[in-house]
Amino acid sequence: MTEPLWSPGKSTNPSLIELNELAQSKDYSELHKWSINNPAEFWRFVVRDSDFVGNFGDIAISGSGFFRTEFFPDAKLNVVDTLLKGDPNQIAVTEISESGFRRTYTRGEVSKRANQVARSLLKAGVVEGDVVAAYVANTADVVCVALGALKIGAIFSSTSADFGSTTVLDRFQQISPKVLLVTTDYVYNGKQIDCLEKISEIVAGLPSLLKVIAIGSKPNPYISFENWISASDGNEEISIKGPFNRPGFILFSSGTTGKPKCIVHSAAGVVLKTLSEQKYHLDIRDGDKVFYFTTCGWMMWNWLVASLATGAGIVLFDGNPMYPGPERLFDIAEAEKLTFLGVSAKYIDSIRKSELTPKDSHNLSRLRTVASTGSPLSHAGFTYIYESVSPTVHLASISGGTDICGCFMLGWPELPVFAGQIQVPALGMDVQVLNSDGTQTKPGSKGELVCANTFPSAPLFFWGDKENEKYIASYFTKFANVWTHGDFVEPTSESGFIMHGRSDATLNVAGVRIGTAEIYRIVEEFEEVLESLAVAQKWETDTRVVLFLKLKLGSELTTELSDQIKQALKRKASPRHVPALILQASDFPRTKSGKLVELAVTRAVNKEPIDNLGALANPESLEWFKDLNL
Repeated sequence: MTEPLWSPGKSTNPSLIELNELAQSKDYSELHKWSINNPAEFWRFVVRDSDFVGNFGDIAISGSGFFRTEFFPDAKLNVVDTLLKGDPNQIAVTEISESGFRRTYTRGEVSKRANQVARSLLKAGVVEGDVVAAYVANTADVVCVALGALKIGAIFSSTSADFGSTTVLDRFQQISPKVLLVTTDYVYNGKQIDCLEKISEIVAGLPSLLKVIAIGSKPNPYISFENWISASDGNEEISIKGPFNRPGFILFSSGTTGKPKCIVHSAAGVVLKTLSEQKYHLDIRDGDKVFYFTTCGWMMWNWLVASLATGAGIVLFDGNPMYPGPERLFDIAEAEKLTFLGVSAKYIDSIRKSELTPKDSHNLSRLRTVASTGSPLSHAGFTYIYESVSPTVHLASISGGTDICGCFMLGWPELPVFAGQIQVPALGMDVQVLNSDGTQTKPGSKGELVCANTFPSAPLFFWGDKENEKYIASYFTKFANVWTHGDFVEPTSESGFIMHGRSDATLNVAGVRIGTAEIYRIVEEFEEVLESLAVAQKWETDTRVVLFLKLKLGSELTTELSDQIKQALKRKASPRHVPALILQASDFPRTKSGKLVELAVTRAVNKEPIDNLGALANPESLEWFKDLNL
């Protein structure tokens, strides 16, 4: 058995203790089995344990299957009552900008501003079921607008201010927002970025708009956020109650292969699912300080805001996490006394390669949990956290998606951490790994990640998707009545999981499927390599693997380095993992949230059309790949 990097002491989390007693479980396997066999009892426990505010009725779950199940069908509630419950004097939101500006809001202050937003939205003509959209930097005002919209039963949807206007319109034109919140300017990497031209194009393309509200310092033709809300009373509480499954959030698929899908979630469902993840799997408690590096265009922003329901305060950061140096987020962790630090796997590998050693330079004594998501975390990344950040933290690699605004798999504070592995399937989620014939894989064998039961944060529907045609096509065509997520996964003998990348980006070599993450994990152990990207190129009557490398400044792809990489892949993986070609590239295309877009490069290399370039942060990077003659 592999030696763990970290082993826990006995948990002192009272919620975990009570949950284990309820389930009469001796270990996590038994607890997980109980949670999926007794879903009504489990989700009702989460409601009670979290002091979820509302009338939940006598029925926890009605119906069966993904499309007929309804959680708490008789409930009447407003999710903001739960998000803002607690001591009104407790700091709820801390906002930090790249330039160093910092301000805080108590729960009482956030509540007042959210009430002002709610009243202002009603005055503007927004009613229950209307959409309020935001094209914004990550600030406290955005949180207040989201909560204000939810207070009146409206639906909130956001994108990041670094999106292009075409990309924003591809999203917002589908959902016809009534009110748009915009950021006129922001600072990134030491530079002030002007958004006004893009805003003008976005506004012109949204005839549904009744009002445009602006945040920022640039002179503009729109009403300022502060002036807009100041005309409304925030002391009078507003909380329009509705059903548990009332739409609250619209999130978007990455949109790299066509127009983004508009995924509609119940806000109550998202918060309930998030509570089950944060309170039990990630040990977030009342009074904690929670930070996740995210933009407003990634589901982790919604996840972070939802953590207010745990009683924790959230910390927002807008800017480059590596500016002015790679220690920036650890400066925040120390200053804010963070108990929870969430980042991407890419970020961890970046600071590892910068040779930063935060445990020697920063006081991280309050830090209890470090979470990593966005892509598979390398073995070296796992080891780096324990050797250079903190030997005592619980490192929780987590995996889910925008589609569910939550996690399929994540950490467990009562189990050891093994390098390269996600610890456990999420409570209440019947997560399985299946072969192509629908049988379950054995430890060490790779297969398709699926979930065989529904859960509170499953999409209600796709906006404009009559008869759920797109919904069904997205998740339910491979295995009947089973959610297929599109991830290639390997269960382990330690009862964990190893992620091998997207199954729709897996490589098929001589009939054998290879996950791209398997290649990246080995290749990126080389110090010269910053990033790698592998694609399948159609070649004669088969396919071949082409590996592209982005190297450190001053490094070059020599024959010697190429041979070393091939030997390492052959040795550590298999001969099938060895690429036919290894080429050096200057840049890789990525989404706005920083994920590499393998499919776009695959299409470029195969001289196929590439859809929706506007969804990419750097579409110009594809030109080099298009011009290759391989």
